[in-house]
Amino acid sequence: MTDFYRLPLDERAERLRALGREALERWGVHDCEPEIVKYRENAVFRVKAADGRDAVLRVHRHGYHSDAALHSELAWIEALRADDIDVPTVIPSAAGERFETVQAAGVPEPRQVDMFTWVPGIPIGTLEDGLNPAIQDVHAVFVGVGRLCGRLHNQTEAWTLPAGFTRHAWDRDGLVGAKPLWGRFWEAAVLSAEERRLIERARASAHDAFTAYGCAPRRYGLIHADFNLDNMLLDGDRVIPLDFDDCGFGWHLFDLATVWTIYHGSEIAEAIRAGVIEGYRQERALPDADLAHMPLFELGRAFSYLGWVHTRSETASAEALAPEVAELACTLAEDYLRRAAA
Repeated sequence: MTDFYRLPLDERAERLRALGREALERWGVHDCEPEIVKYRENAVFRVKAADGRDAVLRVHRHGYHSDAALHSELAWIEALRADDIDVPTVIPSAAGERFETVQAAGVPEPRQVDMFTWVPGIPIGTLEDGLNPAIQDVHAVFVGVGRLCGRLHNQTEAWTLPAGFTRHAWDRDGLVGAKPLWGRFWEAAVLSAEERRLIERARASAHDAFTAYGCAPRRYGLIHADFNLDNMLLDGDRVIPLDFDDCGFGWHLFDLATVWTIYHGSEIAEAIRAGVIEGYRQERALPDADLAHMPLFELGRAFSYLGWVHTRSETASAEALAPEVAELACTLAEDYLRRAAA
């Protein structure tokens, strides 16, 4: 078989669409052509569920999550709905399973596949293009995003995890340890030798700072961990989170930093930051003493993005964003080391 991961992006997407057609049989859907919505790592398709409703079929990338970890993600989404937080509804297969594992010709590995209800609304933006130009009141939208983050953190602090719940951790080791979750960012090919030395100095400083900050429950718990603009829809005044694929245990400040870090230095970053903090404080305490540590979490987020472009080089997004992400990580590393030395 031709190396799947060396195929052009559109050909890989077409093979995953064929796998999606086969997967739909597990949901009792027999005459539906999946329509591609997004393909970065997971392939996301718009489909019709067996009852005729619009739905989302998600074909997972191979090997990112164990079955137990995926069950845990979907269990959290179900718990959020039970606590009246707007999230997509998990649609079980005809066999009553939260997800199915499907294999198809042309795709080298079996893939986990799940289905959700289609959620109306417009995306708040994209990583590649920034804020959706249809949004007029930026402040109001991001106050809503902050309130959503606060409600999620309140829910997870109060929720008793079900038996067997397992997710990865965006903790010190997951961000700046020897084997970070998204890869050894300091080895990224896009970095010069001087930039690597800078990143390694900042990584060592951040390692100590994360240790000192600690993991008290009011600061640390189950988080979404991927609140970039693509993963939130706006429906009227409702902000609806999507794509819990990267959820795990981590710091609440890391969730907040994710919303604006990629736009560091731009006017939009400050507007987003102010709105998110205001909204978050409407739902949950955020002391100034904690907020003073935000540069550490912005740096950790930038490091994770640098690891992502380093280890996902087969994706069009990683290739396009690599120079920008490297510049961001180096800028934040310099700023952080300057602050630490002051």
